[in-house]
Amino acid sequence: MVPTLLTSEEALGITPYKVVVPLIAIFFVLYAWNHVLRGTKTVWEALLWTLFWGSVCVIVLFPSWISVLTAWTGIKGQANAVFAIVLGIILFVIFHILVRLEKIQNRITSLAQHEALENAGLTKRLVTGSSHPQYKEVQ
Repeated sequence: MVPTLLTSEEALGITPYKVVVPLIAIFFVLYAWNHVLRGTKTVWEALLWTLFWGSVCVIVLFPSWISVLTAWTGIKGQANAVFAIVLGIILFVIFHILVRLEKIQNRITSLAQHEALENAGLTKRLVTGSSHPQYKEVQ
């Protein structure tokens, strides 16, 4: 069974919760896109953030739509469906953070190596006939 756009309870029941949560969601989405414009976040991250907060708004404004997810996924109970979705989102975010952390660690290692070589008076130079960079003293 596919739920209608609004049940009679949802249409009549405007609560502070249904007003405040979408306003908070709009704030966080605008905040994410502001970071994209400033170059501190990627478009991909802002899209994920927008998808997440958009989903929160849909669930808050149209709670009967969760039954579509429960029917589609075969999960029994709306609370279980919400729990499974939130758990999936959290695991995805953790994975994304770990990937970013690894990139940062590699950049820090590379910068530290470069700085150490500069302080020692050495630089990476490709020696003719060698496929690997070798260190030569700079004069």
